[in-house]
Amino acid sequence: MPKFLRQFIVFTAALGLPIYALHRVYGTSVVHPRTGLIFAVMAALTYFAYSLTARLVARDPHSLAAGYLIGMTVRLLVSLGLVTWLLAGGIAREPRGIWTFLGAFFILYFSWAGFEIWATLSNLRPISGKQVAQ
Repeated sequence: MPKFLRQFIVFTAALGLPIYALHRVYGTSVVHPRTGLIFAVMAALTYFAYSLTARLVARDPHSLAAGYLIGMTVRLLVSLGLVTWLLAGGIAREPRGIWTFLGAFFILYFSWAGFEIWATLSNLRPISGKQVAQ
């Protein structure tokens, strides 16, 4: 199993289990009902962005920055589209829905973005350095 995939699974569990536990204990007053959707989209975007960056670095070792910026841009645009779609769909009409939704969104967005930065730097920099040295 590749190192990134192992880290991805561990991070997904470490982030998902507390969310699940909070939802079981406090329900929708603390965890928004759409948190699972946000979690899945952020996980998929992180995996897609890392895969894209890894492919670009494998093809050209000097493309680490370009691959990372493309992944970050895709994450931002898809996330903004998701927020717009869900807010237009009526989340604001739910009691406390807007605040729990925005809280869940920002916590998950920045958690996954931090994981992506850490994973990209820790997994791709050694590969990039080896290929440049050759």
